[in-house]
Amino acid sequence: MPTVDRRGLERLEAHFVSPEVYRRDDVAVRQARLAAVVADRIIPQLIRLHTEVLPDAPPVELVVEALAPSSSDISGLAHIVLGSDLEAASSYVLVLRDRGLSMETLFIELLEPAARYLGQLWDEDECDFIDVTLGVARLQKLLAMFNGSHMLPGLDTRRTVLMAMTPGDQHSFGASMVRRFLEGAGWDVESAFDRSAAEIAKAASAQWYAVAGLTVGSERSLPALEETIRLIRRESRNQMIGVMVGGPVFTANPALALEVGADGTAANAPTAVLMAQKLFDEMALKTSN
Repeated sequence: MPTVDRRGLERLEAHFVSPEVYRRDDVAVRQARLAAVVADRIIPQLIRLHTEVLPDAPPVELVVEALAPSSSDISGLAHIVLGSDLEAASSYVLVLRDRGLSMETLFIELLEPAARYLGQLWDEDECDFIDVTLGVARLQKLLAMFNGSHMLPGLDTRRTVLMAMTPGDQHSFGASMVRRFLEGAGWDVESAFDRSAAEIAKAASAQWYAVAGLTVGSERSLPALEETIRLIRRESRNQMIGVMVGGPVFTANPALALEVGADGTAANAPTAVLMAQKLFDEMALKTSN
């Protein structure tokens, strides 16, 4: 079981946040502003909810044990990771896991929704790219910490993604945005846009990638996507490569991801970062056993 340790969390920062993010002159001011928002708005809200639900409130840990993650929990965690202190967030995840919830459940019910919420804040111009990148990178760090993949040697050289569009698709904006967030969260990303299925598979065979990410623009491209995934799995240098897919068809019907042969899907670019980490962790657990 991981321990919550401020120094350890700070050491992980180099793996999960791109150095370019911290070269911004306004990062310290930005984090101070966000910390003030958490202190002034989020924490009082959580305390009020706690006391309103249970007037004779027992310790918060017991309340968390009794309640599954709610929308307030999700938005609260999202705002906490926008600040610079992960101890509260990691302690919260630890309490939930100690209750017996699996990391798979926590991913689906807490971490992934928190990343999706950060994406909504960005869409609504309440946070800019740097804010959301830092928040998503910290959610990713929490996931890696509780799954144990942050202990792998050479972590920084193995977190690699091959990004591609389904052959025949013309719009690369979504894939480019996913790449931008992945790079901001410390991933090494190689693009294979405007290539055939065979060329994408050849790229996967030429270099070791932990994850392949593919986007699709419409339902009529699903057969081409399915064939591309099949070739990637057959030719990939990493025979345990994780495959994630994205696009409007998967937002409407996430179950399609498994039908086309992928391992998962993401609703937006921030959640794609978390999905990539989840697939990386699953691969790491398999190879370590």
